[in-house]
Amino acid sequence: MKKFLKKFVLVAAAAAAGLTSCKKILDVQPEDQLDVSQMYRNVYDADAAIIGLYGKFQGLAERYILLNELRADMLDYTVNADEYLRQLSTHSVTPDNPYASPRPFYELIVNCNDVLKHFNGMRKENKLKEAEYNQRYSDVACLRSFLYLQLGIHYGKVPYVTDALETVDDVKNEAKFPRLEFNTLLDSLINFTESIPFKDQYPTGTTLNISVDGYQTQKIFINKKVILGDLYLWKGKYREAATYYRQVMETGTTGVQGNQYFVMYKLGWSGSRTSPGSTDHFVRYTRPGDATTLAWTNSWVTMFERGQDEGFNNEWVWVIPFDSKFKPENPFVKLFSPVGGSYLVKPSQSAMDLYNSQTQLSAQGLGLPYDARGAYTWRNINGQPVVMKYLYNYLDKNTSLPVNVLQQNSKWFLFRSTHLLLRFAEAANRENRFLLATAFINNGISGAYPAPGSDVTNYHNTLSEPYPYNFDARNSGNSGIPYYRADWYRHQGVRFRANVTNNVYAAADSLTQIENSIVTELGLENGFEGTRWPDLLRIALRRNDPAFIADKIYDKLRKDGSGNAAAARAKLMNRDWYLPFVW
Repeated sequence: MKKFLKKFVLVAAAAAAGLTSCKKILDVQPEDQLDVSQMYRNVYDADAAIIGLYGKFQGLAERYILLNELRADMLDYTVNADEYLRQLSTHSVTPDNPYASPRPFYELIVNCNDVLKHFNGMRKENKLKEAEYNQRYSDVACLRSFLYLQLGIHYGKVPYVTDALETVDDVKNEAKFPRLEFNTLLDSLINFTESIPFKDQYPTGTTLNISVDGYQTQKIFINKKVILGDLYLWKGKYREAATYYRQVMETGTTGVQGNQYFVMYKLGWSGSRTSPGSTDHFVRYTRPGDATTLAWTNSWVTMFERGQDEGFNNEWVWVIPFDSKFKPENPFVKLFSPVGGSYLVKPSQSAMDLYNSQTQLSAQGLGLPYDARGAYTWRNINGQPVVMKYLYNYLDKNTSLPVNVLQQNSKWFLFRSTHLLLRFAEAANRENRFLLATAFINNGISGAYPAPGSDVTNYHNTLSEPYPYNFDARNSGNSGIPYYRADWYRHQGVRFRANVTNNVYAAADSLTQIENSIVTELGLENGFEGTRWPDLLRIALRRNDPAFIADKIYDKLRKDGSGNAAAARAKLMNRDWYLPFVW
């Protein structure tokens, strides 16, 4: 992606300068490395620095997936995996394991610190306008906070370095940079990230919000409100977390009431469930009632393969493309694919059992005991179970053969609407908004708050609740009196869109049961997308319950025939959840 990112900077600069000649753009020859003497002169140099950071961040994609998924319960190693990958899965990591080194994270953090320092200098010297500074400084600041959150999740106790350093090895100086406990680190991250001057995405018209080679660049950059929501969720400040998540949900609720207004980040329908032109990502069948006709176009799976169209933008909050035309190379074919790749990791038996423990809605799937998201998420290729989410731009979904063996395209899935809605539900549940939480899990706000007739004035809403829990999903139908089409009237729950039956709870206020179902749903919906270990760890920490995480890892290893299952459980029961912090 490095060449793409360089081109991104050039196109942005040319567009802002009003240049129309491709030759003028291509005659500029950017260097591979950032030279301070040639940088930080104007806003385009600031943009180049940011793009350089994100190019380096992209190099963490493989590590991000392995640490967050292979250490959890849904991903396991194959016979092709080396000892170091096996160690991650069995929680037997040795200090020499290269995947466990925190150095790659700190290399990027040190780069972020350097860029932030220079941005402060540019602002002081009037090389950046106030708005330009606020937007760019805040972006880099939030990327650094995201990296530190990952370090806290995987190492527990880490140095929090905000200085510009000469070398990354200076981080090892514990006298100057003592390691902070995870909970203390969260305090520092919240205080710093809350202080940033700009919390929105790059606005239209700025040089970092453009289209290059078919990619809309805004999705590449971290969503600042999402990272703030996550930090508060980890800290147990649920109202604050829910507030930031709600703000992101309302991203499209502006201007003219169209599909984006009702659908973007809301899991809202925009067409018929069975329509071949639907962009709603329903699990559906080409012949309703015939479970043998699971649809492979315009369905749930489409979100992972489609380009940046309306359906893509309504679903994805943060996603970075890997394109075979650009560096670095896509790591996901190597990890997941037995065709043209090394096939190093696979879905665990526990993951496959989890999908098969659900029940399809009778209207579409005849009540079959399985979750069709599993059929879309993994499949058998030559007798081997394969995680498919990252491979749909590389392998043909009908033949499982490469569309073009030289075009190993993919995307790094970092955050999408179902992460957003289920984390909101997690926060709402902890704030004793139990019914609202189940609305997001099951069949939506209108389903959880039904009306007895056509007058929905006092139903389909939670307007009596304070923000961020006040939702208006009223829909009176075409003949309803009075007539309503409220902002959330198209909202549907995660399980309804997936065409599986509602979860049923023993009591309306079953906080723990609801929370358990949220974690299960995060696995079913967002499995293998790099958030599974954090989701398990967050609950185990919150409840002070090591068995919550230990039993799931034990179950994975036992079912996959690992001799390390009992040892891994004993280690995790002892709250030994973190990697060795060894350079």
